[in-house]
Amino acid sequence: MTNANWMSMAYTLLSIFVLGFFFAKLEIAIEGDAGWAENLPTWRIEGHWLLDIFWGGRVMTGYHAWAFSIIALFFHFPLVFSGDYSWQAEIRVLASIMLFWVSEDFLWFVLNPAFGFKRFEKTHANWHKNWVAGAPIEYWIFTPLGFWLMYLSYAASP
Repeated sequence: MTNANWMSMAYTLLSIFVLGFFFAKLEIAIEGDAGWAENLPTWRIEGHWLLDIFWGGRVMTGYHAWAFSIIALFFHFPLVFSGDYSWQAEIRVLASIMLFWVSEDFLWFVLNPAFGFKRFEKTHANWHKNWVAGAPIEYWIFTPLGFWLMYLSYAASP
């Protein structure tokens, strides 16, 4: 991989983190101290076996259905706008989405005055059902997977 590709990847990762910061601040303003849209006036689906498989056992809310959809669309928009769709670009988008959600979720805890880093644990975040080594299991899955896919998307670039 060239130095230019490394720099481009670093800028992409920094941009993902900045986007995660801003979205975390937005969610903190919307949700306050009640994570996972607990107090929001939105529909909820709970206790369905498909949620256990695809959603980590969490409640599916209307808020999160729309939030996850709009973020996926925002990350895909540059491909549509530029007309430059490729598998390499799609892999980069998927990696970006994974890393975005991990960084946004972690920043939601750290920046939220009702939580902070000291309350980043399962007892205070019951919507994250499965924790490993002090973090939600999704962090341990999607962080390395996201970085690996990001690397692959840049390594394939000329």
